[in-house]
Amino acid sequence: MAKIARVGCSGFGVAGCCWGDEIQVRYAARGGVEMKLDGELIARQSDYLRFGGLIVWMGNDDLALVRGSGSVRRRYLDFIGCQLDPMYRDHLNRYSRVLKARNILLKDRVLREAEITAYSDLLVKHGDYLTGARRRLVEHLEPLASTAQSEVSACDERVGMEYVPGAGDDLVASLAMTRERERRQGQTLAGPHRDELRLSINGMAAADFASEGQQRTLALSLKLAQGELLQKQAGRLPIYLLDDIFGELDTGRRNALMNKLPSDAQKLITTTNIDWMQDDFAVINMEKLGAKH
Repeated sequence: MAKIARVGCSGFGVAGCCWGDEIQVRYAARGGVEMKLDGELIARQSDYLRFGGLIVWMGNDDLALVRGSGSVRRRYLDFIGCQLDPMYRDHLNRYSRVLKARNILLKDRVLREAEITAYSDLLVKHGDYLTGARRRLVEHLEPLASTAQSEVSACDERVGMEYVPGAGDDLVASLAMTRERERRQGQTLAGPHRDELRLSINGMAAADFASEGQQRTLALSLKLAQGELLQKQAGRLPIYLLDDIFGELDTGRRNALMNKLPSDAQKLITTTNIDWMQDDFAVINMEKLGAKH
């Protein structure tokens, strides 16, 4: 996260009343980040974020969820996991640190097998947690995304989401199988950092066979599924941030998208023009975009 202070100032602060709590963040060049909740200092960022609200962000960059590398789809799952499960963030952060340290050891000319083994045990501990959590997320998201795809596209388009763990079904066995290649290449070759989420529409790979319109709709459907899952499992509505997405959607799809969003949810929309509001959509939906939203 970038920390940018006003020229001539040593830091900055943001405060407000959100979700029933008074929250505050201050940053100073010398003191670092200070976080408070209802006036009480919070030491850990994970504890502070736990009290925050739920967020669903939609933007044109979401097309990378369909066309981009596996790392984009892993971040999608990680963002949801961190919002729903306090332990997910801890395991993800620890896994990332262990992976970095293990890769440093593998690059060393003198291999320290005992240390590599110790880090391997930690990699398995945190990696197994992430694998199980991501698998469950995909199982919950798939039917929600498929329903959203059909409703927004107004077509019979069935979405498939297949979770492919980067270590197969057994991380311990995968590490043993890749042991020699790891030494040669100097990096960890099995684990959740190599997970993939395969997306399909009506059984065909979305990145290869879907039209651009289908791909854009799929990206929106994944975010709609995210919001619905957050609401179901966390028991509260997320805030929807829509960043200049309507220019790429036809009238039918943008109307369907707005109708699919929860009417009681807060929505913050940025746009470079309002041409997309010059139709019945504007009249029908202005109450949804009123002052409270």
